[in-house]
Amino acid sequence: MRTTTADLRWTGALTFETTLQKSALVLDSRGVEGPSPVDALAAALAGCMSVDVTDILLKGRHPLAGLKSHLVAERAESDPHRVVRVSLHFIVSGPVPGDAIDRAIALSRDKYCSVWHSMRQDIEFAVTWEAQEIADCGLID
Repeated sequence: MRTTTADLRWTGALTFETTLQKSALVLDSRGVEGPSPVDALAAALAGCMSVDVTDILLKGRHPLAGLKSHLVAERAESDPHRVVRVSLHFIVSGPVPGDAIDRAIALSRDKYCSVWHSMRQDIEFAVTWEAQEIADCGLID
């Protein structure tokens, strides 16, 4: 069985130095010194699907020139303020066929994204994408 480990050390306020197997980060409930735990979860979900989609398109030998993603997670108003709705939008650069993008997203969501499959499956999760000209490969604001 594969394992993931995280060691946390309280550094004051509600901030924790977090050491992972091959990297480290600071988790801060305020989101000042580092991401809050829920922000880290959102980044992990967007990152997991972005890695999957990129990997699937590249393995399919599609002419991917760039990929950006933007995730919005809506949280419940009352405790535990869990994530109840997620929208993830991809911007794909390069002449990649639309059906290949649809397939890569479906494979990530339905089969490969371990972060999504570790979350509650009653979360509303919408994934969209758009194609972008190669010259417009800046960051999403």
